[in-house]
Amino acid sequence: MQGSVAPSSDSQSMVPGVSPAIYGEADFRRIAGLIHAETGIVLSERKKMLAYSRLAPLVRRSGLTSFGAFLDSLRDDPRTMTEVVAALTTNHTYFHREPHHFEHFETVVRPELLQRAQAGADVRIWSAGCSTGEEIWTLMMVLLGRDRAAGLKLARGRLIALASDISINALAGARAAHYPASALEALPEPLRRAWCVPANAAGEPRLGIDPAVQALVRFRELNLMGEWPMNRAFDVIFCRNVMIYFDIATKERLVERFARQLAPGGYLYIGHSERVSGAATALLEPVGPTIYRRKGHA
Repeated sequence: MQGSVAPSSDSQSMVPGVSPAIYGEADFRRIAGLIHAETGIVLSERKKMLAYSRLAPLVRRSGLTSFGAFLDSLRDDPRTMTEVVAALTTNHTYFHREPHHFEHFETVVRPELLQRAQAGADVRIWSAGCSTGEEIWTLMMVLLGRDRAAGLKLARGRLIALASDISINALAGARAAHYPASALEALPEPLRRAWCVPANAAGEPRLGIDPAVQALVRFRELNLMGEWPMNRAFDVIFCRNVMIYFDIATKERLVERFARQLAPGGYLYIGHSERVSGAATALLEPVGPTIYRRKGHA
């Protein structure tokens, strides 16, 4: 999830083969600057040793002898830069997180979307910062509903769901679409019964997301700070707990971009500790706790 920074620890152990003596304040400032420019995330000083412990294995693998040389090499190595971003971010999420969002979506937004789908119009949904998939799968199950037969009929309509994340590792987990059975216990039982299937695995029981649900979602690697390739508006955007480590200016720019990517009457859901401010306030109106609607007629 793009906005999540791995938790810090004051007792990070040294990494064999890479001496902390070659890692200094200037190196950390460079790392913090790179991560902010690439992702919008602000690394505070207390993340200094976390950055060392997460990046030292990459430095060792590179064969370079210092953090400075490793950081220099990133200019010509975008793939390793992607690994650096992945190492310094974490993907903490779970099914049916912040249930009030899904309750609002089910009771207020879903009827509107069903009406559009039944009229033959596109229904477009985006999970931005989808992490390992729990959010988008919950959202799609709620959209399809508790009646499997009716949900399958809806799935044959023009539903378009995008799930994006900056982390290729998180996206791999989302695409795999199977989880420990215990992880899905937070879902309402009728949804779990309708849209989850047993997954073959040794050890702990696992459940997979029904192929009919999987077929509706397209996963894409996307840095929210970069260019967005989408040229059409969305009816719903979920971007929750992605912006908590951004500075205010970055948050405001991103929320304004989300607002402009919504169709009039479309909905934006953000995390429980996040707020809309800046230019986006002219485009969005609050309709519930951390739920906003794009002004204008649908």
